[in-house]
Amino acid sequence: MTCFLKRFFANESGAITVDWVVLVALVVGLVAAALPLVSDGTEEASDTVGEFIELRPVAQPTWN
Repeated sequence: MTCFLKRFFANESGAITVDWVVLVALVVGLVAAALPLVSDGTEEASDTVGEFIELRPVAQPTWN
């Protein structure tokens, strides 16, 4: 059993997968942390665009 454990801990195949999992988890965490900072600005911008569209008259089609 000790021989198996030594080989298991010495085997490095799959180590790059662990690195990528850690990096992706870090990026997801950063995005989740930055989301509240960005959401206020985007909400304000979408409200402004909505008000602009709301004030525009709708053209009536002219049928010939």
